[in-house]
Amino acid sequence: MRAIGVIVVLLLALSPAHAQTPKAAVFDFELADSSLEGEKNGPRTDEQARLLLVSDQLRKGLADSGQFEVLDIAPVRAEAHNSNLQACGGCDVQYAQRLNADLAITGVVHKVSTLILNMTIFVRNARTGHLITAANADFRSNSDESWSRTASFLLRNRLLEPNFGVPK
Repeated sequence: MRAIGVIVVLLLALSPAHAQTPKAAVFDFELADSSLEGEKNGPRTDEQARLLLVSDQLRKGLADSGQFEVLDIAPVRAEAHNSNLQACGGCDVQYAQRLNADLAITGVVHKVSTLILNMTIFVRNARTGHLITAANADFRSNSDESWSRTASFLLRNRLLEPNFGVPK
């Protein structure tokens, strides 16, 4: 009986319905700034530009991999920017559903200080809202290069790594 179950799972995994490239709605990264600098001075324009830089880098990397069809988020971009996608109760999934996406991908950079930062990328099932996987990395230096290298690392070594996020 167990062998039949394994065969059914393999057949489903190899079926044409599962062979499609998943459609991904990749939303712009957000900044969670708990640094003293952020508290005193508010948002910095260079950090806002970096958020867009790493968002575009992630979109391009996912699309270039051939493993994802990256959708244009323009129809919901303004609404997404006016929401806190990490704490809006699943609005990222609702926006992704409006785009007919299979996946809702969001990211956040947490700035602890000018020196200490963390980048996290969340991948959710756009139909159920369940978290599929999360990838994160700490990094040092608040520069274009450090942000870009961190996004590249997460893309290469986490999101595009075979079986990343698959329960073991």
